[in-house]
Amino acid sequence: MKKIKVAIQGIHGAFHEEASARYYKNKEIELVPCKTFSDLINSVESGEADRGIMAIENTIAGSILPNYALIEQSNLHITGEIYIRIVQNLIAKNGEKIEEIKEVYSHPMAIYQCSKFFKEYPQIRLVESFDTAISAKDIANSNEKNTAAIASSFAAKRYNLKILAESIEDNKLNYTRFFELKRKPKKKTKKINKSSVCFSLSNKTGSLSSILSVLAYYDINLHKIQSHPIMGKPWKYSFYVDLVFDDYKRYKQAKKAVIPLTTNFKVLGEYKESNKSLTKLHKLNK
Repeated sequence: MKKIKVAIQGIHGAFHEEASARYYKNKEIELVPCKTFSDLINSVESGEADRGIMAIENTIAGSILPNYALIEQSNLHITGEIYIRIVQNLIAKNGEKIEEIKEVYSHPMAIYQCSKFFKEYPQIRLVESFDTAISAKDIANSNEKNTAAIASSFAAKRYNLKILAESIEDNKLNYTRFFELKRKPKKKTKKINKSSVCFSLSNKTGSLSSILSVLAYYDINLHKIQSHPIMGKPWKYSFYVDLVFDDYKRYKQAKKAVIPLTTNFKVLGEYKESNKSLTKLHKLNK
């Protein structure tokens, strides 16, 4: 079986690798690590990778707006999504003990997400680094003792490190949503029930409410709407919208009715909705 080349942002052990492994759980994949999200897009567009897995929003930090812009400006299509729970772990070399740890390295957001845990260990100095997975790799390659990193279980396994404390994040309902990106759009099937679109509006009074009225008329559920400033056009915005529907024909009718009310309307992707119920996801990930 030919391996699927999947572009991710970050190195092996990053949460992007975990998302990829879960999304393609029944397939053989080969990761194509990329330094930036822009590099991820370029990797898929150029054919270096068959598809990409890109983080798009988090339940704590919110939407990653630059990534929406990257997708909009690219020739790629959103063809799927997955939500994973972000579980942070304290990891170190075999033989290290948590009571002897003096320094812990990780991304600033990961450190912030684990603040309550480290209040119990005032002797530990928290050091900000570029990335969780890179922190884990550096610990594995270092000769220093009494050091650890905050990272995923994937990173611990990848770099042969030991988990000293599992799930140390403050908020256990911390989830990140990832998009699957491909060069070609998904074939229309009965399973498609979600769409991500973008558009801009005029300054005419009631322009946005008109859009919402049309969607309601065609029984289209608006799951998300996110505004984003248009560069070079002060006080004008693009809107990124997630639509969920039961009837693809009704969705097509709604789209046809909405397009004349907007400018620069673009379908970023049509795909099958992931099970994003946080309650259900939390039970599955316990």
